[in-house]
Amino acid sequence: MPYPTMTQNKSLELSDDIFHLFRDLMYEQSGIVLDERAKYFVENRLLHSVQRLQFDSYRDYYFYLKYDRKKDEELASVIDLLSIHETYFFREEQQLKSFSEEILPEIASKKNQNKSLRIWSAGCSTGEEPYTISMLLHEKAEFRDWTIEIFATDISQRVLQSARRGIYQPTAFRSTDPRYVAKYFKKEENAHRISDEIKKNVVFLHLNLLDSSKLAFINPMDVIFCRNVIIYFDLPTKRKVVEMFHHKLKDQGFLLLGHSESLINISAAYALRHLKHDMVYQKLNQSPVLADAER
Repeated sequence: MPYPTMTQNKSLELSDDIFHLFRDLMYEQSGIVLDERAKYFVENRLLHSVQRLQFDSYRDYYFYLKYDRKKDEELASVIDLLSIHETYFFREEQQLKSFSEEILPEIASKKNQNKSLRIWSAGCSTGEEPYTISMLLHEKAEFRDWTIEIFATDISQRVLQSARRGIYQPTAFRSTDPRYVAKYFKKEENAHRISDEIKKNVVFLHLNLLDSSKLAFINPMDVIFCRNVIIYFDLPTKRKVVEMFHHKLKDQGFLLLGHSESLINISAAYALRHLKHDMVYQKLNQSPVLADAER
């Protein structure tokens, strides 16, 4: 797991034992695993919070997060600070070609009169992925009269606020064909704002993928994108999340993971589809079966 490097502040130092407490708290609250290399990353990311609340040590800040009556708001801030939100438009282009040129036509051919499409971007970060999906759908003439719902969720309130604004710097377009920028964005000084016609199909929601109470409100999906998210989870959490996706997908629905992610040793409830441009997972019409040592 790559962690950004930062200059340490020597006035406050994070001891190994307190780092382990923060690491366990992060795992408990979000499922994200921080390895030993993350110590200085955590120390620097939380330094401002420790100083803002005028604590003398990281230990005092940790106990605040555990026991103070205002802990929930501060915990949300910590999860935000310690989550990595690297993304950009049209990331993993070959997979997106499979989505646009193969998956969407296959779904359309099976829908008959039910012209509705539900897609979930799980771990949407600052919005580039769901807006990319919306642009691709806007390019497909056969979907013009469909009801399209794109649900974009993330554990970080800060990145969701940025996604809802829909204003992006040039680095967000490093894999984007200029025609999409010209067609679907408006130039604003040194940035670009996403057009309302692309925005209208996307709904942003704050959601922890381990929060079963909120997940109950997520209705069945035709496609789930969860790219470069479960890579930060340990094996039990990966299995839990992937099984949840199985429950949330419609029969023969598609699960699109990042290129560095696989369901090997995680689940046998999906078929690996070898499409023209990429490989994707498709839900098998059966109850989830964990592909572990007991199988």
